[in-house]
Amino acid sequence: MSRVIGWCLGLLLVAAGANIHDPYLMAVRGWSGPVIAAAGLCGLLIVLRRGVRQRVAMLALWAAVPLAVLGAEGVFQARKAAVLSAPEAVASELGRHFMVGYERVEEVEGLAARGLIGGIFVSRRNLAGRTAEELRDEIRRLQDIRRRAGLPPLRVAADQEGGIVSKLSPWLPNRPAPSALAGMPPDERRAAARALGRDHGRDLRSLGVTINFAPVLDLRTDRAPDPLDFNSLIARRAIASDPAVVGDVAAAYADGLAETGVQPTVKHFPGLGRVGTDTHHFRAAIGDSRETLESTDWRPFRQVLAGNPQALLMVGHVILSAVDPDRPASHSHRVVDGVIRRDWGYDGLVVTDDLVMTPVYQYGLCRAVEEALNAGVDLLLLAFDGAQYYRAMACATDAARRGELHPTALAASRERLGRNSADALP
Repeated sequence: MSRVIGWCLGLLLVAAGANIHDPYLMAVRGWSGPVIAAAGLCGLLIVLRRGVRQRVAMLALWAAVPLAVLGAEGVFQARKAAVLSAPEAVASELGRHFMVGYERVEEVEGLAARGLIGGIFVSRRNLAGRTAEELRDEIRRLQDIRRRAGLPPLRVAADQEGGIVSKLSPWLPNRPAPSALAGMPPDERRAAARALGRDHGRDLRSLGVTINFAPVLDLRTDRAPDPLDFNSLIARRAIASDPAVVGDVAAAYADGLAETGVQPTVKHFPGLGRVGTDTHHFRAAIGDSRETLESTDWRPFRQVLAGNPQALLMVGHVILSAVDPDRPASHSHRVVDGVIRRDWGYDGLVVTDDLVMTPVYQYGLCRAVEEALNAGVDLLLLAFDGAQYYRAMACATDAARRGELHPTALAASRERLGRNSADALP
């Protein structure tokens, strides 16, 4: 029995050591590597002292634990070094597409100064133990760094939907979500939604935030809640089940945001209301026909995008089976270039949902980065675990070196990003 336990524990530690930079281990990343390596060395000493049968295999297993940690750390540091030493032309061409989250400002200062990123994502972890004024000063300092480097201002994004997703509260006022207004008479709800958008916008501008990842346009459904849905919670965030009401409220809210100089973001195309699975952790697909979606779920998206030229479109990681059954919409050429760009004629900014989510991260981050850029996605978001930026950027630079990034797609995105830069907006 002890040998079985030794083998199981050793294999578990090898797997953990090889994945110390996985997003799921982010909470323990600072100390997990040394602890796992030390546990491996302790196991190695125990095997040597006890003279376990089949000792060679057991010794190899426990010796693999610290080697797995060293290997994972070595790969991470090699990617980081390669990104930081990228030629200036590569940095400026590809860096503009990345928007990253962070915990300490030192993690992004150098990236901002060299143009290796185009934006940052802030949330309550940037405010833990601090004041809103301190975060405002930090963002201002980053923008000063960009100015001195002769670079465009950073795009600064937040998730301040209101209600249960208010990631800068209580430092900013706790305000309702647009869904709280859906039951009002049409004229009243439009006025209230616009006022709510202005309130959210003023709150965010007081910190230096320029993009709000709101409003949510997914339709509410009567589906029973999934017990494994810990993060999406679309039924609690959706404005309504009626596309007309959703479009009405969302358009007014987006206009209110834009009035304050904060860009709204409509999400999560192609619509998570039909998905019962939490796409933060699991793959999911929408099986409905395109005709059905155009007449229901997509109506609010088209309405807001047509009426608000400052609005961004966030594309989620759900598979749209009727258009591209082989990959999530967030990096599908058929969805982004085909449906959004060509069929709808939308020429604004497209941003992915967080690429650190399992449906992308665990199924091929490099593939997703390359395909998203070639599809016409403008901003690649790495919000939850900003350290994954180095892996994603290394994927992009490798693809560029191989000649697998399409110059036409990059040029079109460069023009859109320039036209919609923070210093170009009214």
